[in-house]
Amino acid sequence: MQRPTRRGLAIATAVSLLVTAAGCGDGAGSGGDAAVPGVTTNEILVGTHMPLTGPASAGYSKIAPATRAYFDYVNAQGGVHGRKITYKIVDDGYNPANTQQVVRQLVLQDRVFAILNGLGTPTHTGVLDFLKSNRVPDLFVASGSRSWDQPDRYPGTFGFNVDYTVEGKILAHHVQTALPGRKVCFLGQNDDFGRDSLLGVEAVLGAGGVAVRENYVTSNTNLAPQIGAFKAAGCQVVVLATVPGFTALAVGTAARLGFRPQWLVSNVGADHPTLAKQLGTAAPLLEGMVGVNYLPMQHDTANPWIQLFTRINREHNGDAPFDGNTVYGMAVGYLFVQALFAAGRDLTRESLTGAVRRGGFQGPGLAPLRFSATDHSGYGGGRLTRVTGGVQSYVGPTYETDERDGPVREYPAAPVAPPANGVPSTP
Repeated sequence: MQRPTRRGLAIATAVSLLVTAAGCGDGAGSGGDAAVPGVTTNEILVGTHMPLTGPASAGYSKIAPATRAYFDYVNAQGGVHGRKITYKIVDDGYNPANTQQVVRQLVLQDRVFAILNGLGTPTHTGVLDFLKSNRVPDLFVASGSRSWDQPDRYPGTFGFNVDYTVEGKILAHHVQTALPGRKVCFLGQNDDFGRDSLLGVEAVLGAGGVAVRENYVTSNTNLAPQIGAFKAAGCQVVVLATVPGFTALAVGTAARLGFRPQWLVSNVGADHPTLAKQLGTAAPLLEGMVGVNYLPMQHDTANPWIQLFTRINREHNGDAPFDGNTVYGMAVGYLFVQALFAAGRDLTRESLTGAVRRGGFQGPGLAPLRFSATDHSGYGGGRLTRVTGGVQSYVGPTYETDERDGPVREYPAAPVAPPANGVPSTP
């Protein structure tokens, strides 16, 4: 178990102080042969960079272990075309400089076949050109940045999350329909995460529809100036494009300042169990929080995907606490296995990226996956969630939209059920 970084400890300490006032290991595997790095007759070696420590580790450190648990489940049933998947998880602390170092290690020393679900907008942006120049498949990036959807510039990179502009439009549509006339303010991370989200909000509300815009950097855990500006302006609704630690900091800071707006939160920072753990006894401050999600809710025990993932978590993940991050990690694993099967027995990097470009994948998501030759963006919509009585549940229909000026419209298709054995075949 790695020791937390000083920055990660600072966030945890800051949240603890605020709410009081208010109220990892890795995998290992052999490299591949010269023709297809990371692939042998009996193994597929893939890698990832994840914030197991640092300012984004809250909740996110659980994602990759859940993905690996799903791979272990598939491996126990014979793997993919007879090959077992080995997943090497490397900590980058959500530090872009570290990300470049560990990704170079994964590609040049460990000779991984692909990078899967590397997490973070500021972190992953810095390795796009390196992965492209080395022709490494860069699949299902754990971020909603629109940077992953550049098929001409980065033909081997594909997203997974609903992109932040789509999310912003869906949240703003909720403001229009359920909170008309309220003064709206915005707090976003000072990178493409915040900027793309704000673009979506303003695409629906107009530039004049956001009264105050503030941002934060992950190296500074003091949000009092930003939250103070919202209070002074009389903001009634605050849209947050924040990672979980900073969602908790925003809510805790606002409570300390006697400011209680309606919170609308990006999916990546809205997982209730993660936030409740951060806030501790002040978790009731999350009551009424609205978010966006596109995967089954972790407590929906009647959902067949949750039943499958819960069993896998128990059998292959040490029965770790089960939350939205666990669901996310296993959903990524399912999609990657589906893509591997679609790539065929004669597995190459080109056959894998070609399979993703062909699209046609279905899984636990509520919204459509949009992979094609011209769209690498991942999920295309989501459904609103609300915290009521300490439980985060879905409300209303699923929506889909685009990154431009298209309307926010209902998506009527029902999610598919998992295969009987929990292992996908070709799409």
